[in-house]
Amino acid sequence: MSTLDARTRGRTAPGRLRALDAYLCRREREPLSRVDGPWVRAVFVDVGFGEHPWTTLESAEAFRALNPELVVIGVELDGERARAAQAHADARTHFREGGFALPLSGDEPARLVRAMNLLRQGPPERVPDVHHALSRHLLPSGLVVEGSCDPSGSVLTAHLLRRGMDAAAPPTREALLFQTDFSRGFAPVLFRDWLPRDLRRRVRPGEPIHAFFQEWTEAWRQARNAGHSAPPEVFRESVLRLGARTGGVDLDGWLLEAGYLVWRPEGGVPP
Repeated sequence: MSTLDARTRGRTAPGRLRALDAYLCRREREPLSRVDGPWVRAVFVDVGFGEHPWTTLESAEAFRALNPELVVIGVELDGERARAAQAHADARTHFREGGFALPLSGDEPARLVRAMNLLRQGPPERVPDVHHALSRHLLPSGLVVEGSCDPSGSVLTAHLLRRGMDAAAPPTREALLFQTDFSRGFAPVLFRDWLPRDLRRRVRPGEPIHAFFQEWTEAWRQARNAGHSAPPEVFRESVLRLGARTGGVDLDGWLLEAGYLVWRPEGGVPP
């Protein structure tokens, strides 16, 4: 256990990260489906799977629809949980004890690393170091996904962090991902409590994330004033209006219909 790691309750539920899996299958299809060379076995790593490895197993099923030979590694800080998960292991699915340093060997580069609901507590100052640690095993252009969601997975936000050519450099803060299934209605404020740890307390005047939420809230008000009322309809219209006001908003139709907003500001997501 490193100084970056902290124990969590580890409670999760089947289906909690299904919407995130769907996004990754759609928008990260190329790295997930890329066939390994004869000497490379690029893996997907799910960090902190918790009491039961439901999310790891669900992701394995989703991603293997793109790449049947994909090796999946679930990592859990609690040794008893890691050992219990071995009941679900097979030739392409492994479970290991470990933390943010990632218990990977030299011939196991990662194409994707996911760490959800692990940084809700603790000092936000440790977040950059955690992101750097999670990215060290990535192949160039590999992705780290780190964020939070509510217990049912109906509201989710996450950093999308991309590794460059230099493994020693921190990953690029490429984008913020927001997603909702509308079961709790919709207003931009819905996401504030589920922002990544380093942004949650920065929604205050003078901060870029505060300005983003102000613009989105105004776009939401305009959408409602224009007669839109159903949550999916208000969401779509608010994102379209936000895109006209704010740079870096992805207006892909599939994203909008499925309740996703991707904000990719020029220069990366401000810390």
